[in-house]
Amino acid sequence: MLNVDALEGWEFPLLEQRYTADQTMLYAATLGFGQDPLSAGQLRFVYEKELAAVPTFAAILCHPGRWTAAPELGVTLTKTVHGEQRVFLHKPLPPEGDLVARARVHAVQDKGEKGALIHAARTLYDRAGGDPVASILHSTFCRADGGFGREFGTVPKAEPLPERAPDVVVDIETRPEAAVLYRLNKDRNPLHIDPEYAARAGFERPILHGLCTWGLAARAMLEGVLEHDETGLRSIEARFSRPVFPGETVRFLIWREDGLCRFRARVEARDVTVLEAGRCLMGAGHDAPAYMVPA
Repeated sequence: MLNVDALEGWEFPLLEQRYTADQTMLYAATLGFGQDPLSAGQLRFVYEKELAAVPTFAAILCHPGRWTAAPELGVTLTKTVHGEQRVFLHKPLPPEGDLVARARVHAVQDKGEKGALIHAARTLYDRAGGDPVASILHSTFCRADGGFGREFGTVPKAEPLPERAPDVVVDIETRPEAAVLYRLNKDRNPLHIDPEYAARAGFERPILHGLCTWGLAARAMLEGVLEHDETGLRSIEARFSRPVFPGETVRFLIWREDGLCRFRARVEARDVTVLEAGRCLMGAGHDAPAYMVPA
């Protein structure tokens, strides 16, 4: 059972990372940018000439690592999955930079017999100027650790998608080796490459990283809505519902609203939804989220 007192008082060290243009381009390439070598929009994210960073790249910077493995927290690690992911850009992410980050456990929710959610927040700051760059909320679903009877913090509530037909549909074909490539972003979980490990986890073959599928949602927005202008994507969030297998085509259904877009992602070949409750804030004029961590 989770030790909620320990989670509420948990202190993260100062997180630091200097990242290069090569890492920025590698991340974009693992999402399939550059698959069309004649697309000037795609090349902006993989070519050093006027290089731009994919906004979701922020989610893997200054990462705190597998901190939930600390035994005093009471997390049943074999029963945890990535539940939700959010990122808010305080300003466009530079293609290279030197960052520091402050982190905290923002909220814990008790779902009873279903389990529990741990929401860990961190905010990236430019080391030189001290300006906030991005705030991230990483939500872990602890399937075996509910029923402790105490919660703290609040998280945004997902709103239902419109019942009308989507305004934009974007199909993204993933490469068969997509998970092999995405591992180069430092997520070396064997679930995404080792067939025997994947079988023990209940999958017929290695699955794609959830954060890769989530990054594909940003690609869908950039290609289908924003004409590859990354400055127009202020935030992106979604709930993980099913895994994607490398090589599958992911269909993004996008609904435009005033100042935002909502979306769902599906693999039509298996009739499954893989991302749910998707929401993007578009353009400027949005307040910083409640999960921003002060410097």
